[in-house]
Amino acid sequence: MNLAFKHLIPEDFDDSSRVWIYQSDRRFTMQEALQIEAMLDGFVEQWNTHGMPVKGFATMFFGQFIVLMADESAATVSGCSTDSSVRVIKSIEQTFQVSLFNRQLMCFVMKDNIQLLPLAQLSYAVEHGFVTRDTLYFNNTVQTKAELLEKWMIPAGNSWLIGKFAQQPA
Repeated sequence: MNLAFKHLIPEDFDDSSRVWIYQSDRRFTMQEALQIEAMLDGFVEQWNTHGMPVKGFATMFFGQFIVLMADESAATVSGCSTDSSVRVIKSIEQTFQVSLFNRQLMCFVMKDNIQLLPLAQLSYAVEHGFVTRDTLYFNNTVQTKAELLEKWMIPAGNSWLIGKFAQQPA
């Protein structure tokens, strides 16, 4: 599976640009992904903060993750403009019957595929070796472009999950 994505991130955005990642509870079909990309493009074109355009970017990665980015070096994203981004995400949820706000669903790369795992099943997955320290984990808590580039896809052992591997050899 090709996990390259960094070349798709705009280089002209400041490293401190704010990032929001929304993970779907299922992979989108190609037709859905094209529709969502059009919705995201439309949103970014009209995204404003206090009447000023937001330098924004929105895309989908791996058919499962929606990434929004706002370069605040020119204009700070206000509460209202953040609310408008949440509205477009909720619209996508309703249109495509998916959940994009479920923080109890984690995503890993296992056997060369992106796999969803409910948090409640994590201990079992670790105990049985399905998830190890080296399993790639999608850390959707990243908040900046720099973090997206360096800390989004990381070994599970380098994340907040480290405590789950106490019984596994390092």
